[in-house]
Amino acid sequence: MDDVRRYVAEFLGTLLLVFFGVGSAVAARVEGGVVVVALAFGFVMLALVYTIGPLSGSHVNPAVTLGVLLSGKISLLGAVAYWIAQFIGATVASFVIWALVRWGDVVDQTGALGSNGYGKHINAGGAAVLETVLTFLFVLVVLVVTSRAENAGIAGLAIGLALAAAHLVGVTLDGTSVNPARSFGPALFEGGEALRQLWLFVVFPLLGGALAALVAPLVTKRNPRYRGEPEEPTGPGPRRPEAGPRAA
Repeated sequence: MDDVRRYVAEFLGTLLLVFFGVGSAVAARVEGGVVVVALAFGFVMLALVYTIGPLSGSHVNPAVTLGVLLSGKISLLGAVAYWIAQFIGATVASFVIWALVRWGDVVDQTGALGSNGYGKHINAGGAAVLETVLTFLFVLVVLVVTSRAENAGIAGLAIGLALAAAHLVGVTLDGTSVNPARSFGPALFEGGEALRQLWLFVVFPLLGGALAALVAPLVTKRNPRYRGEPEEPTGPGPRRPEAGPRAA
């Protein structure tokens, strides 16, 4: 039963991330600008970390799930179930956005249902590098801050800011994916060029997530050179007294 609840949380979380994030691009990309879109993605991610994070980890992104899988913190079966839930959630959210544009008189300010694409402001090679680097940053932040108990209270803030920063850089270039599910949903309903270019926004975010999983242990491993207390002297001279409980 707990597993089902986690999968439902990933479905719902991805649905909300795509609806609010992509929806902000569709409804306000021109009038609101890049900052509005970036903050929409960042704020909803922040909220989801604190809302469903204790239940499912709030991956809501196949690249994050891949990073967690390679870190040994989720089983392959669990990761596959997460991926299925995430892609379904993104598809449902994209359908709702598509329906609002088609039947709800919402003006699509992206002209492509918020789908990702290259060719206008960046070529395929540039988009591949961009998505790898942006996703690497985002997944690295997720893996590192969630592995440190002292960061539990601010993990959502760090993750939300990282996602917002990625969008500030990438929105005008390729729409910013860093999330294969987020790219899949809009491309499915937009079709055409968005669907033909979808492979890039699946492959390279996953590559960025895999690279982050390889680097994360180097960042989280405790460095013995940094200590909370001064080291004991090794040469002659008085030794520092042992620390102990203070007298009442």
